[in-house]
Amino acid sequence: MGSPGKSLKISIIGAGSAVWSTRILVDIMLKKNLQGAKVYLMDVDEDRLKLVYFFAKRYASEIHADVEFHATTDRIEAIRDSDFVINSAMAKGHRYYEMMREATERKGYYRGINSVEWNMVSDYHTIWGYYQFKLAVSIARDIEEYAPDAWLINVANPVFELTTLLSRITKVKNIGICHGHMEFWNIVKELRLDPSKVEAEMSGFNHVIWLTRFKHDDLDGYELIDKWIKEDAGKYWKKWWATTSNPFDIQLSPAAVDMYLKYGMFPIGDTVRGGTWKYHWNLETKKKWYGPYGGPDSEVGWALYTTYLAYQMEMIKGFVQAESAPLTMLIPPKPSGEQVIDIVESIAADVPRRYQVNILNNGLIPGIPDNVAVEVPAVIDGEGVKRINVTPPNNRVLKHVLLPRMMRMEWALHAFLEPSRDALLEWLMYDVRTRSVSQAEEAIDAMLKLPGNEEMAEVFK
Repeated sequence: MGSPGKSLKISIIGAGSAVWSTRILVDIMLKKNLQGAKVYLMDVDEDRLKLVYFFAKRYASEIHADVEFHATTDRIEAIRDSDFVINSAMAKGHRYYEMMREATERKGYYRGINSVEWNMVSDYHTIWGYYQFKLAVSIARDIEEYAPDAWLINVANPVFELTTLLSRITKVKNIGICHGHMEFWNIVKELRLDPSKVEAEMSGFNHVIWLTRFKHDDLDGYELIDKWIKEDAGKYWKKWWATTSNPFDIQLSPAAVDMYLKYGMFPIGDTVRGGTWKYHWNLETKKKWYGPYGGPDSEVGWALYTTYLAYQMEMIKGFVQAESAPLTMLIPPKPSGEQVIDIVESIAADVPRRYQVNILNNGLIPGIPDNVAVEVPAVIDGEGVKRINVTPPNNRVLKHVLLPRMMRMEWALHAFLEPSRDALLEWLMYDVRTRSVSQAEEAIDAMLKLPGNEEMAEVFK
C-alpha cells in the first residue's frame, strides 16, 4: 500500500471522459496529502486522452500542484503497481448504446429493452451491457495480476451490477460509488433547513436508495416533508414547471412525492428516475411526473444531456487549445464535491470520513443476501471500508422495490456469465411492453445484428 507523497500511484481508466475526469484531476491537484502522486491517465481514444493529459499538465502548472501525469493507451502500464485504480470507462461509448436503444424502440420497446421497472436511467446498462461487464471484469483481472494490493474505485455504471459481480468473482478490493445521494441536499435547501443541524441516512441499492433517517435539530425531518407537501408542493411545482431548465431537476418532482406516499419513504437521487411504468409509459406520462422535459431519461431530456456533454467537451477543448486562456477560468480551483478523491485521501493518508458507498451487504440490510451489493453509509480510513449499522428501508420498499430490482440484477449477471438467447428472451417475457414472442425475438435480432455487436451475437446465439 502506498502512502501520500512520491510513492502513490493512481490510475484512471476511461480518462478520456473529459467532462468528468477534468474535475477529478483538479480534486487530486488540490489535495495536500496527494502532492507528489503519479497519475496515469488511460483511454483507448488517443485524441480524448491527449486532451485530458494536456489539460492536467497545464492546470497543474497554473496552480503549482506537485502531481506527475502520464498518458497511455496501455491499460496494464496504467494499472501496474497502482495503489488506486479509478474506473469510469463506458465500453463503446454513448452513441453505441443509443443505437441499441433505437433498434429495440423500433420493435415496440419505448426507451429500449434495457429500460425496465426501477432502472430507467439511460446509461445504466444491464441486460444489454455485455461489453461493459466484460470490460469491468478484465480491468479487475489486470488488477489481480499487476496491482493485487490496489483499491478499485468504480464509478462506471451499472454500479449495482458491477459491484456485485466483481465482489463475487474477483479478489479485488472493490468500492462502487455514485453521486446521486447528494440530491438529498436539494430537499434540505427547499425546506430552508440549516445543513449543519441535519442528520440523514440513505440505504438501498445504487439508484434505488431511500431516506431511511432524517432529523433536523432533533425534529423529525419527515414531519417537515409532510408539511411541505401539504402547504408548498403545489406552488413549488407551478414555478418549477415554468422556470426549470434542467431535466435532472426532479428530486422534489411529483414522481418523487408520489413514490414517497406509495412506499412510505422518500426516494433520493437517481431513485426518482426509476419507479414502475406508471411514471414512464410514454413522453406525455413522463412530463406529467417529471416536468416539461419528461425528466433526464425521456427522449427530450436525454438529448439535452448528451448535447450538454458535447458542448462541455468543446469548451474544454477550446480552453486547452487556446493556451493564453487560464484553465482556472473554465474550472475554478475548488473541490468538485465528488467522493472519489476524498476516498483516495482517506485510505492513503488515514483520514477517517463517512461516505455513501456500494459494498457487499453482509448483513447490513435484513432480507438482502450477503453477496449482493448495497448502497449504504460507511466510514473509510487507512484500514479501508468500515461497515456501520444502518437504518434499513421499510418492509414495503424491501418487498415491492428492492427484491424485484435485485432479481433484475441477478438476471443480468446470469445473462453475462452464462449467455444464451434464452436469457434475453426470458428478460423480455416479463416486460409489460411485450405483446408476443415474435416481437421479443425481433427486438433481440435487431439488437444483435447491429454493427459492433458481432461478439455479443456469437455468445448469445
